[in-house]
Amino acid sequence: MSITLARKQEIIGDYARKAGDTGSPEVQIAILSERIRNLTDHLSTHKKDFHSRRGLLVMVGQRRSLLDYLKRVDHAKYESVIERLGLRH
Repeated sequence: MSITLARKQEIIGDYARKAGDTGSPEVQIAILSERIRNLTDHLSTHKKDFHSRRGLLVMVGQRRSLLDYLKRVDHAKYESVIERLGLRH
């Protein structure tokens, strides 16, 4: 269910603004999207895992908040992140 360290480093490398950047909204959104995708796959096989389902909803809300912030601050970056991750807007 969790992301491997190598996969996380790959995501950070793809979305970082500069070297060593792990806290920018783009990186946080990309990592959350990967975790959401993994948890969605888990929940498709474990339908009664309600604790993980709640965690999924919390992550979706957190990603939504970060996306709203990015849209407010820099609309062009918001559009590019949405397009790169394949999220609908």
